[in-house]
Amino acid sequence: MSDMIDLLLTRRSVVAASMTQDGPNAEELQSILAAGHRVPDHGKLGPWRFIVFEGQAREDFGHVLRDAFAEAEPDAGADRAGLEVLRFLRAPTVVAVVSCVTANIKIPEWEQQLAAGAVCQNMLVAATMLGFASQWLTEWYAFNNTVDEALALGEGERIAGYIYLGGKTEQPTERVRPDLAERISRWSKS
Repeated sequence: MSDMIDLLLTRRSVVAASMTQDGPNAEELQSILAAGHRVPDHGKLGPWRFIVFEGQAREDFGHVLRDAFAEAEPDAGADRAGLEVLRFLRAPTVVAVVSCVTANIKIPEWEQQLAAGAVCQNMLVAATMLGFASQWLTEWYAFNNTVDEALALGEGERIAGYIYLGGKTEQPTERVRPDLAERISRWSKS
């Protein structure tokens, strides 16, 4: 089995909260972003973009998350909202992958959205190849208008996912998966 197939058959996400602060350097991050950028793209639209959070920007954006959470969940209390400041500190690098759909063109919007999803998957695979932990999350802040405004998302843009990148202390264990045989059918003309 080739190394790439082996990687695809064994790749696992690592929970962001268990990541170490040993994340990708500038060159490694550039490789991860470049791998994300190399996905099928009907019409050569490039219907995605990246927003990178590193260093102090992670905590600064945490204050945006805290305020947005407090606004959306006023009964949750200040202590619970305050936890949002720590959200992006779980990993040394967080990348927001933004789906950028162009409406009313011959390329279906669904295909454009799927391309952004493929970007996220390629980034996870590239991070694993480079020895990093990674996790693709959406959570509440991927669907919040206040957060979208803080990110300056434009018309037709939405978060495809936040990719957390960091170090890992151990290899992740396998998880239970659906039975592949039950998910395969073969069409034939009856």
